[in-house]
Amino acid sequence: MTHILPSGGGKALINVDDTALLLLDHQAGLLQTVKDITVAELRANVIALARIATLLKIPVITTASVPEGPNGPLMPEIAEHAPHAVYVPRHGQVNAWDNEAYVEAVRATGKKTLIMAGVWTSVCVMFPALDAKAAGFNVYAVMDASGDPTEFVSRTTLARFIQGGIVPTSTNATISSCTARGRGRKRRRSPTSTPWPPRTTGQSWRATTTQSASVRRRSRRPDAAAAHRRCRRRTEPPAATQKVRKAS
Repeated sequence: MTHILPSGGGKALINVDDTALLLLDHQAGLLQTVKDITVAELRANVIALARIATLLKIPVITTASVPEGPNGPLMPEIAEHAPHAVYVPRHGQVNAWDNEAYVEAVRATGKKTLIMAGVWTSVCVMFPALDAKAAGFNVYAVMDASGDPTEFVSRTTLARFIQGGIVPTSTNATISSCTARGRGRKRRRSPTSTPWPPRTTGQSWRATTTQSASVRRRSRRPDAAAAHRRCRRRTEPPAATQKVRKAS
């Protein structure tokens, strides 16, 4: 697995090459019922997920339940920031996993890790998350890109996720985990570049640091002397004034 480093780092993190992002029912009407997080923060987190998915070329699947009804249309920002997203409409199914077209779209990605977020967390995310887990997928639930009507509902949902083997996470942790696979890569250096300060074989870093510090001190001395001379010129009276003082 290419996302795992020789040290073993990354093994427990998200492998973006095997991940799909599922955004469920972020609809205008449902967003107005969210009380466990501010709607502005929730929308910002959804946008962040859409943008990172586009940047990392992660498949995105969106869905909405009866968007022409009171639930309202999906957030337009999702399509704006993830133009490659695939939209699967639902006609009355509360659980997106009950919709055959939706499940087929998820399986068509070929990914086994699913990052889910939606409104409500306790229904629109939990139901398909549990079914996807039972179907053999690894499932992450992004809690702050989802929302519930009350704090109590959110807490019970979190407990149910943990009980069912769903990994609860945050937007920041998700983005960090997805982008962390690049850590540990050595920065490419120009063939003509040399490290500074240069070191000879067997020379310690402390020795070269001390040496470079002494070089810097010596290089500052001429500048300091010049500054001192300029200061004297500004403070000393003109030569004509000095002659008058001597004559008096």
